[in-house]
Amino acid sequence: MLGRFWSRTKVLVARWFRHEPAPGRFESGSKFSLHGIVGTAPLVWPSRDYLVYVPKGRSVWRRAPLLVLCHGCKQTPEEIAQGTRITELADRLGFIVLLPRQKDTANPWRCWNWFDKRTMNGKGEAAIVAAQIRSVRRSYRADRKRVVVAGMSAGGALAAVLGVHFPGLVAAVAVHSGLACGAASSALKALSAMQHGPDQDVDQIAIAARAASPPRSLRVPLLAMHGGADNVVAPRNAVALVRQYLTLNDHPAASASPDAGRLPPPDTERRTVLAGGRTEVVSEWRREGRLVARYVEIIGLGHAWSGGDPSLPYNEAGPPDATALVGDFFADALS
Repeated sequence: MLGRFWSRTKVLVARWFRHEPAPGRFESGSKFSLHGIVGTAPLVWPSRDYLVYVPKGRSVWRRAPLLVLCHGCKQTPEEIAQGTRITELADRLGFIVLLPRQKDTANPWRCWNWFDKRTMNGKGEAAIVAAQIRSVRRSYRADRKRVVVAGMSAGGALAAVLGVHFPGLVAAVAVHSGLACGAASSALKALSAMQHGPDQDVDQIAIAARAASPPRSLRVPLLAMHGGADNVVAPRNAVALVRQYLTLNDHPAASASPDAGRLPPPDTERRTVLAGGRTEVVSEWRREGRLVARYVEIIGLGHAWSGGDPSLPYNEAGPPDATALVGDFFADALS
């Protein structure tokens, strides 16, 4: 009898003092940059809205990593969040997610203007998203040393720009189906660059950016993911992107292999046949044991987020799970 009483009492006390983690939530904001004028849309006010996802159980007493996820053309922050299931990863790993929103007035297809001269030089929309990062980092007590920028397609190209021009702000970059910083010398050349690769020397852009940055800011690891059957952004753009970041990080493989159309020999390479018949080829370059670049080529994948929600455009359900790859990269690059 007494034992049953104490048992019930412990259950009641546990209920009274149980602390359920706060659920994840979205919040909205907007940020302006003095340097945010875009040459391709000069009359558009240089600010952009954004969403922030605060993960389940977020504690204000602990600084959290920040993942910036830039959507692609014809997408919204809500759609890329749903398609990638990024909130599930954020809840599991405890990072805050910043989702910038492109304006229809800045680009009728809601593409980020990665081909705009001001943006590719670190101003324009790159400056606006950089201002958003600083604002969210302060407001949500994010860890300034653990900021990763990721993106899909045009959003991936913008992420590449941020990594090149803001190495003190951005700790690592993940690009799915995107392009190198400065891949197109103008808006008129953007489509050609998407189909045929960069029309200017993106390695020289990296060299100039490295020369302008303090030595402590040079290590900006890259994860590049690209479908081998992508007919919107040709896979050769992923090759140029990897080479650019090897150059940015002064990895000796970049200068040892002068052919701009080929990947330098990787330190390691792993080829895996996945369920459904696709093949995943993972190439890595490291320096002193630390990751510099990881390239995941997904043979058979088109222009889509791998492992995404197939109910939305630009997502395919088959393996590998690109969101999980971003999570693994997050842990490796920031270690």
